[in-house]
Amino acid sequence: MSNYFKQTKPFVVPTTDGKTIEEHFGLASTKQKNFSIAHMIAPANWSEPFQTPQFDEVTIMIKGKKLLEIDNEKVELSAGESILIKKGSRVRYSNPFEEDAEYWAVCMPAFSIDLVNRENE
Repeated sequence: MSNYFKQTKPFVVPTTDGKTIEEHFGLASTKQKNFSIAHMIAPANWSEPFQTPQFDEVTIMIKGKKLLEIDNEKVELSAGESILIKKGSRVRYSNPFEEDAEYWAVCMPAFSIDLVNRENE
């Protein structure tokens, strides 16, 4: 058994909104429970419903911009910036801009549909 695992085939999360999600480590890809990390591309004019996750989430922007609505405060995140959103915060992620938004997301514990608490739109 090796002391490392090189991810060469991340789990591609099926989506219906045009967003690309490739989970490198986490519940879906490696059964990792304490954290997950995913590479994402949110197309221009993309948005998702509000959620109140039961995990901390770090977003690291690579390209473009993203709009975050966190507990009624709007925060714009640009390439080269990062943010930590604490579990229990009500948050909505969107890309109302002209350019695709590319970023990495790290969730602790790992992202789970059972812990994200998405609201119906």
